[in-house]
Amino acid sequence: AAPGRKSGRGGLVAAVLVAALLAGGVGGGLGYSLAKDDDGATDSTTVSASGGGGDFKRDAGTVAGVATAALPSTVTIEAESSSGEGGTGTGFVFDKQGHILTNNHVVAEAVDGGKLSATFPNGKKYNAEVVGHAQGYDVAVIKLKNAPSDLKPLPLGDSDKVAVGDSTIAIGAPFGLSNTVTTGIISAKNRPVASSDGSASSKASYMSALQTDASINPGNSGGPLLDAKGSVIGINSAIQSTSGGGLGGQSQSGSIGLGFAIPVNQAKYVAQQLIKTGKPVYAKIGASVSLEEGTDGAKISEKGVSNSDAVEAGGPADKAGLKPGDVITKLDDLVIDSGPTLIGEIWTHKPGDTVELTYTRDGKTRTADVTLGSRQGDS
Repeated sequence: AAPGRKSGRGGLVAAVLVAALLAGGVGGGLGYSLAKDDDGATDSTTVSASGGGGDFKRDAGTVAGVATAALPSTVTIEAESSSGEGGTGTGFVFDKQGHILTNNHVVAEAVDGGKLSATFPNGKKYNAEVVGHAQGYDVAVIKLKNAPSDLKPLPLGDSDKVAVGDSTIAIGAPFGLSNTVTTGIISAKNRPVASSDGSASSKASYMSALQTDASINPGNSGGPLLDAKGSVIGINSAIQSTSGGGLGGQSQSGSIGLGFAIPVNQAKYVAQQLIKTGKPVYAKIGASVSLEEGTDGAKISEKGVSNSDAVEAGGPADKAGLKPGDVITKLDDLVIDSGPTLIGEIWTHKPGDTVELTYTRDGKTRTADVTLGSRQGDS
């Protein structure tokens, strides 16, 4: 997950592990301690079960069955910049051609001349390259070099059909402990989340997220959030943080049961665009909105970026009659409580989609149908 900020709800941190722990060292230490405790064991009588835990078949619908099927298609990603800085995250097989789907903040260090690798649970490690990355969506696609011919893409579910209370299974590398499986439920849908990786140069990513209480920690970022059938319903991306320190600080927060995932329907669309052109495509209304809190909606700014017009001349908002100072309070039936919420919801749509915006002007409520435009790239 990525370190970041969640609009009006405290800090969110991306679950990317900035300094990976040595999993072997941790496991070795624990094993030694436990073995040492047994050194002075006295006589005792034990009873063995008739069948060991490994003797029976794990049914497809069980957590063990889902994990057994999905783990071979997940990878632990290590990204290193040209200056030697790096982090650890997770990804999963998207197609048979060797494309791996993950978070942008997981691979950001390796975009400009850095090193990138992906390791499967069986220990096989492959060098990789970034095919395309979308900072705003926090989605990236990498491709394995000399990819094996027996790759098994994880099946993609339908995140629009997910219901609150549905079971979830997350796979990732929390704090460098690769191939970790955790479980939970869908706690909420359409959570407005703005997150960043905690670095000074980082820009926020916006999502209308699936919230889950499955344990997600630094290093889980980019990993799959699965449903009970083993289909991917989201990409684990951010966690709520209770500390002031981001991932780039002196401490890293762990799970408090508030994890957030990019819905897979959106991630799939973005990934396909990245594979096709290498650049993301964003839906837009052609208006700049305030990112401040306490506006009770998304307020169209008086001025845009670098003193440009807040409402793009001839753009979708302009054609629909919106003006600076208007406060957008709903998109279709969804309540909009801030600028980041509006951005995240617009980005769940595709250019050319028509949405109904409810807004207030001079104390009066109005509606307008807006046909979304498009913007290519993160600039």
